[in-house]
Amino acid sequence: MPTARLHDDAPIEVTVLGAGPAVLLPVSTRVLDGPEAEQMRAWGADPNLGHHLATGLEAAGFRVITADYEGHLAAHPQPRTLNAATLAADLLAIADAAGERRFAYYGYSWLALAGLQLAIRTDRVTALAMGGFPPLGGPYAAMLAVTEATYRMAVTNAENPPAQVATPEPGDWDSADMTLSPDQTRQYLSLYESLTDFSDKAAVATLPPIPRLAFAGEKDTIVYGPKWGDTVVDIVGPLIANQTALTTAGWRVEIIPAADHMAAMQAAVVLPLLTDWLQHPQPE
Repeated sequence: MPTARLHDDAPIEVTVLGAGPAVLLPVSTRVLDGPEAEQMRAWGADPNLGHHLATGLEAAGFRVITADYEGHLAAHPQPRTLNAATLAADLLAIADAAGERRFAYYGYSWLALAGLQLAIRTDRVTALAMGGFPPLGGPYAAMLAVTEATYRMAVTNAENPPAQVATPEPGDWDSADMTLSPDQTRQYLSLYESLTDFSDKAAVATLPPIPRLAFAGEKDTIVYGPKWGDTVVDIVGPLIANQTALTTAGWRVEIIPAADHMAAMQAAVVLPLLTDWLQHPQPE
């Protein structure tokens, strides 16, 4: 199994499946079972999402490159050095470890944001798919506010650990206790701080002429509670508002009916959409 060296010189294992045009997915393909998997399902997540996406794309004739980047950051946080540039460099290191010069990229939520940062920094991306984060009008300020609040909660909990960690009902995010460390949360604050002056309008205008896909759930507007300053992170609104401009610029834009942020990331939604687009990219 190949190993990449990331910007902090830490190793990360890279998995390569299949043969054909290369697609990079920075996700875990580990198959989970048991209590951990059941807990994730209760909260609306698919514990084996990366596995389903990777094997599905492999079956469709693609060479799939994966690495558990989010898991790596959880285990080896980079509180001061994770930023837009180092994020893009890490993704290129993963492709390099797989021996792939040119590749399509798919990411969801903040990993979609990562794909945009990658595509504006290199000519190696052959196609860009962004799910759950709009290419234009992205909620950068709102996400900065959310990560600032999350970091403050993590610091407070580290200094004054709760006597007992609450077990909230699935879906009750506001009553969930903060269990992440200050370093784990600080790295994402560093990332969004690095994007304070970022113009996605300018970035989209300078993208190379490659196939582009953007999608989000029809109900993808995340309303955070008082602990996060009642911040609203609107994902689908900017995508709908800029749909005409994006389509004119060569993007394929899809709004997933009745889906929220969690539902629109499921393999049953993403795999047919991604496979069809990769096999039949929209004419530029």
